[in-house]
Amino acid sequence: MGTFCSRFRSRAGPNVSAAAQSGGHIIAPVLTNNTITGDVHFLHNAHGFTFDRPHSETTQTSATRSLIFKHKTRICTEYQYVTEYNSLPGERVLLSERYTQPLILQRHRDQKEREAELCSSGEDFQQVLSSRSGDESSHLNYLFNPDGHGISPSSVILQGNSGNGKTLTVQKIMMDWASDKLYKERFAIVFHLKCKEINRIAGIKSLVEVLSYSCSLTSDEISQILQQSPEKILFIIDGFDELRLTQDIYDMSPHTDVIQKAPAEVTLCALLRGHILPESFLLVATRSTATDTLSKLLKGPQRFTEIMGFSEKGVEEYFQKFFQDEELFRRAYTFVKTNENLFTTCSIPVICWIICTTIKERFRVGADVTSVLETTTSIYVDFVSTLLKHHCQGLSQSVPTLLRSLGQLAERGMLEQQVLLDEKTVYETISDPVANPFLCKFLFKRRICQETMFSFMHLSFQEFFTALYCVILDEEESPRKLAQLISVQDSGWLEHPPRFAAVVQFVFGLLNKDVRHTLRKTLGLFVHPNTQALLKEWILKELQSDIYHYRTLFILHCLYELHEEDFVIKAMKSWNRINAYGAIFRRTDCWALLYCSQCCQCIEELDLLDCRLTSEKLMMILPALPKFKKLTLSLEDPSVSDLVELMCVLTRGQTLNTQDVHVISNVGTCTVRRADLSTSEELSRICIQPPWHVDPAGSLQSLGLTFPRSELNNINWTKLFQIIHQKDSDALMLIPCSFSKLKKMEIRVDCLTKRWCVWTLQIIQNCPSLTELKVDAYFLLEEGIKILQRSRTRPACIMKVDGLVCHKQSQKCTHYKDRELSCNQKVMIHLSSQGCSMETLRKSLF
Repeated sequence: MGTFCSRFRSRAGPNVSAAAQSGGHIIAPVLTNNTITGDVHFLHNAHGFTFDRPHSETTQTSATRSLIFKHKTRICTEYQYVTEYNSLPGERVLLSERYTQPLILQRHRDQKEREAELCSSGEDFQQVLSSRSGDESSHLNYLFNPDGHGISPSSVILQGNSGNGKTLTVQKIMMDWASDKLYKERFAIVFHLKCKEINRIAGIKSLVEVLSYSCSLTSDEISQILQQSPEKILFIIDGFDELRLTQDIYDMSPHTDVIQKAPAEVTLCALLRGHILPESFLLVATRSTATDTLSKLLKGPQRFTEIMGFSEKGVEEYFQKFFQDEELFRRAYTFVKTNENLFTTCSIPVICWIICTTIKERFRVGADVTSVLETTTSIYVDFVSTLLKHHCQGLSQSVPTLLRSLGQLAERGMLEQQVLLDEKTVYETISDPVANPFLCKFLFKRRICQETMFSFMHLSFQEFFTALYCVILDEEESPRKLAQLISVQDSGWLEHPPRFAAVVQFVFGLLNKDVRHTLRKTLGLFVHPNTQALLKEWILKELQSDIYHYRTLFILHCLYELHEEDFVIKAMKSWNRINAYGAIFRRTDCWALLYCSQCCQCIEELDLLDCRLTSEKLMMILPALPKFKKLTLSLEDPSVSDLVELMCVLTRGQTLNTQDVHVISNVGTCTVRRADLSTSEELSRICIQPPWHVDPAGSLQSLGLTFPRSELNNINWTKLFQIIHQKDSDALMLIPCSFSKLKKMEIRVDCLTKRWCVWTLQIIQNCPSLTELKVDAYFLLEEGIKILQRSRTRPACIMKVDGLVCHKQSQKCTHYKDRELSCNQKVMIHLSSQGCSMETLRKSLF
């Protein structure tokens, strides 16, 4: 162990020197009646031995306070800014405009929880994060708080994936401490060590010398600070996974002194182990691939924490800080939130920055935000490029080789349907998985032992790397691999997309011209033209078959990810019917449909029945709907404004000669049950079915109106839908009368009552342009028939009434369920200016 030696100056002036050999103790009375003044330097504190320092020793001298103030001032100056990946020389942004508190957990998760995090997306992913953000989450201020047993950690592991914000979190801690906003009473001094920089330190260095590389203080000044209150010192070590560890950390004798020299990584490990300044505190940021190595080196008691990335609230806060302007923030955030795939990846802070930066650039040049992020694939390529450039120093293999091995591993996991990969499989494929920024490492308890497993950051990255592997193979192997891929996913379409559907979509995204250029320029990867030709030929062949349900969404996404307008136009021209019946539409699906539809002037048919289209999703696809000749939609409880907006878009600026639209409202508080719109070159027809039991007479089933096409733009849709929803027969009269050129009217009712007969006759008199009025009733009541028998229409207008007449003497049939009874006779009544006539269509059996 070395020698403990201190010099103290008494009030009388002579020096008092006390020495204890290794293993010996200094008895406190030796120091009695001495006042410690001047510089006191502890060369060694015997390992495992502590003593009470006199009050004068634990109190900072004015010189020390001055040094700490100098240290804080320098930190505030340097750490208040962030240099971004794309910053030009001299460009910086404020830390406060970028840093957002990530979700930090203080516990390990089991295999089931990890799989849920890796496989979920969209709203499901946000729910998973939300379930983790309860009592388990932690704020930076609580990292060193006592646990449930009252024990405070000496060391805190801050684990996080590449790009998850570890370094920015460390910078925030440093800045807040220097600004007296964090750990003011807990830590008198905080030092920040970057393992990247430690790797570049040559020769042998003491701890004070290593620290001097990372701050504005000299070795002597640092030495002076370390003399006092080591229990109030915090060392933050960032990027432990990047530290180049050598056998020296195990072979060299214990390093126990702040001025003892050794290779820089050995000195740092001595600090981590607690051999130097054992009373100090440590916060170590690392990727998961190095956590187990760190845990074995680190002194205790330890606390494990993990940065999960941004919660939904965190993403919103980041966007708000990034854009500053409220209007731009709302536009950008709303756009990204409507794309489940992008919004899921926004939980990764680096991707959040990439997306915000891209959108901001589009705002700057005045482009439409919806054309900003062309494909999900392009964002993943940008993310991979960013990590390789800024988080992969000292790779032992070339980028193409690294990416191919990742692709092989990803494909193997996809084939075996595994997101958690065993250690043996990973090491068979990846030469150095610990240094790989795209892999995560987990330790799971298995009865009396531990099991090591790996994964990609998320299932979507595993799918992306599988697709990348398929397209960067050689000219012969790539088509063969893609043919296998297509064959696997072709056979799996039953109710939900097969597991390789997303992989194929990424393949199409990687074939995009701009993406291929990025792959070649930044990653050194070449995609052979034959690969693109093969995939294009395949999708055109697919479009000749009967495509429906989720397979329709799959094709839309393939075209969206390819994002080549000329080819999409060609594909859409051969796709006569887009049938997504029964496939639950996500917001991402709406973007794909919108893009593909806008590439064409006219498409034959779109069927979105039972696709759970909410108001939000309807608004997203609205611009594309006028392009379809036949359109069937079912909406989730639409409001009046939703229906008005839909009808206005379909009727104003109409470019198709003919269109047939059917809008069905799912049961709820809907305004109408169904609304149909048909247009031809000359005429238009609307037919509206009110909700059950809310019509004026309690029996109106539908109202149909036919009129010249020129009147479409004059319809007050808001008033029309509101009147249909009201229980007011007088207001209902206003609907046909509001059409100045109404040609034909059709109504369906439960029973033709006296009230309905009077109402229809009034319509004939009040609408001079009306030439035909047709009434279809389940039952024609005697009171209604009598009115019609003594009535006439005006000239040039006829009225037809169709329904059943019950011939029972009492308790006559009036309900829909009774219509097949033998007592009922089918009749048709004709009413004209000449009078009334009745025709029997089916006789009763009475």
